[in-house]
Amino acid sequence: MSVPFATLRTVSTHDGPLHRRVDEVVARLTAVPGREDRLRHLEVVPPRPAVSVPWPDWVAHDVRMAFERAGVSAPWQHQAAAADAAHAGQHVVLATGTASGKSMAYQLPALSAIRSERGRRGERGAGVLYLAPTKALANDQLSFIASLGLDVRVSTHDGDSTREQRDWTRDFGEYVLTNPDMLHHSLLPRHAHWASFFGSLRYVVVDECHHYRGVFGANVAHILRRLRRICALYGAHPTFVLASATVAEPAVAAGRLTGLDVLAITADHSPRGQVSLLLWEPPFTSYAGENGAPVRRAASSEVADLLADLVAEDIRTLAFVRSRRGAEQVAATAAELLAEVDPSLPARVASYRGGYLPEERRELEAALRRGDLTGLAATNALELGIDISGLDAVLIAGFPGTRAALWQQIGRAGRGAQDALGVLVASADPLDTYLVNHPQALLGQPVEATVFDPNNPYVLGPHLCAAAQEHPLAESDLPLFGDNARAVLDQLTDAGLLRKRPRGWFWTDRRRASDLADIRSSGGAQVQLIEAETGRVIGTVDGSSSHGTAHAGAVYVHRGETWLVESLDLEEHVAVMHRAEVPYSTSAREITDISIVAEREHRMWSDCRLSLGEVDVSHQVVSFLKRRQPSGEVIGEELLDLPERSLRTTAVWWTVPGDVLTEGSLGAADIPGAAHAAEHCSIGLLPLFATCDRWDIGGVSTALHADTGRLTVFVYDGHPGGAGFAERGFHAALEWLTATRETIASCECTDGCPSCVQSPKCGNQNSPLDKRGAVALLDLLLVGARAE
Repeated sequence: MSVPFATLRTVSTHDGPLHRRVDEVVARLTAVPGREDRLRHLEVVPPRPAVSVPWPDWVAHDVRMAFERAGVSAPWQHQAAAADAAHAGQHVVLATGTASGKSMAYQLPALSAIRSERGRRGERGAGVLYLAPTKALANDQLSFIASLGLDVRVSTHDGDSTREQRDWTRDFGEYVLTNPDMLHHSLLPRHAHWASFFGSLRYVVVDECHHYRGVFGANVAHILRRLRRICALYGAHPTFVLASATVAEPAVAAGRLTGLDVLAITADHSPRGQVSLLLWEPPFTSYAGENGAPVRRAASSEVADLLADLVAEDIRTLAFVRSRRGAEQVAATAAELLAEVDPSLPARVASYRGGYLPEERRELEAALRRGDLTGLAATNALELGIDISGLDAVLIAGFPGTRAALWQQIGRAGRGAQDALGVLVASADPLDTYLVNHPQALLGQPVEATVFDPNNPYVLGPHLCAAAQEHPLAESDLPLFGDNARAVLDQLTDAGLLRKRPRGWFWTDRRRASDLADIRSSGGAQVQLIEAETGRVIGTVDGSSSHGTAHAGAVYVHRGETWLVESLDLEEHVAVMHRAEVPYSTSAREITDISIVAEREHRMWSDCRLSLGEVDVSHQVVSFLKRRQPSGEVIGEELLDLPERSLRTTAVWWTVPGDVLTEGSLGAADIPGAAHAAEHCSIGLLPLFATCDRWDIGGVSTALHADTGRLTVFVYDGHPGGAGFAERGFHAALEWLTATRETIASCECTDGCPSCVQSPKCGNQNSPLDKRGAVALLDLLLVGARAE
């Protein structure tokens, strides 16, 4: 329900500071002079009682007793439903909210199978393979299973495991926790050494499966298909259990990821207290941005103020900030503000981020649990795998990218039946602007989809090579890898990477085939980031993105630490940089040209045309801007001399004929700025419908494109072959472009700003841009769509 905050009457179910009415807390936050118009919406999600059911009869007695000792008297209904399905051999995805106990749904059948199928002489029981996107999450699972005290051989197999640990896991492990990278590079290529484990594999758990999107998701989809093929080689056909916070179409996403029919369980029967969510928009400042555009106050600065207010009210609060540096700045600013109120209060605020020593993190977690700390500014290191209960409020500096991530972060407050307060503070971004002014997009039915394209030949090819090296590919294997597999196999054979023989396709190269696929990369040779003083490798960036992120003069943030790039050597694939605390960020400018290779699909919106297909894109980074932080004020621009790059990828584009533009009263002088502004904002809004970042996609607009003869606006995937984002835009075009139009129209600025039509990566210095013309242009396009 949506309620004006002045009429709310809420009483918490616990004894913390939120026993006061929520409207009193909100009134205090909004009563500060100048804040009157910052609260855009207050949503109250009513409490939900728990629904428990008896333990399933098939749960092993010692497994049940272990959970009861851990405080679980009975499973919730959704846990039992998912566990029953998995026990019966049904592939299942459990898509319920944060803290809804998804882990127990797969642990019950997995642990019961291990205990019931172990041989009398201690031979390996049923095998379980647990895949997590982060080592922290796998280690958290390891700790919990170990705490149950069951006789289960559980271990991790990751980059931190010693040779002895890996050998023991291979020979004796029953519940093996790893990640897609190790499965791809270690377990599958050496499957003969793991024959006993793969032959015993009963369950494969894919946790936090919404992380597998874009090119990474496409790679993981093929890794899972290779896993299924190797298991079948040893006579096993494991049941897949996937878990995630709620996203749109979980059965579709899970099916695309595994290649299997997957049952979705989405009803959540765990207890939840009342949640009050505030959507908050910072005001415009006196700073002038690019071309004199107004600049909103930084979300991190606004969060620091709110954190200080809540700590002063003794409301235990966690603030999520995107970078390590930002988390520390928020904590420091809040402490300074609190010092003006009471000299004892600054000690009650701290920052929490990756890079701290384990003992430092544990002490901060303990201090927060004890109540010694009231406020904590954190990166998303707290988002996964760490349970801190007893919090009252969560502040979020900028939309975290997906609804699932938003509710996952808010779920850190009010664990169990406690009430919770959440505040989403909008950043200067079109998506944030739209969400705080159109709350139904956050609070209604999910619209975002976990998007990836397993048929991308740039992704599929390396995995076919890896599969052929693992075991020769036969005709019967090809349906597993999709409709495009045969055509890609023929290309690989023609290139000499595979050889066709009567028994199938064989790997012929001396290299390790799995090294051809960099599963977290978007393509191109990796550029190593080298510390100037020591020569050590700090990290890597994709070759395709190095021009824009690792050029000379770039400010590069790595794990929250700030570095300044000294030089980029494109031939040696090396960027040299040093640590530097500079008061600005950088954003690259590039010029882009695009040509249509082939149209795959189209639909007509009256006289306008919406298309999906292949395009060739040429890029050249020509300069970079320096922006003062945190204000975003442009303080300078420097030229760069970098070569042009080309990319064949997938794009969605729309065209408007000249006579429609004339009838819509758009003059020739207005059209370039209108199209340019519509392009920028549509790029900013696509992440609402496809789980991508605006930096994963690009765009081009032109008043008269050579291939269409019309005004044309393109939005394309920034990855070779495409990542599925543009395709999602094509299929959700009406909703996507309607949201784009509403974002531009509802923004409070007069002529355009970073919250609506300006882009931080525009190669034309955000000129020309016509905010009112963009609304008129999108109206012409959408009236045709609604008429269809």
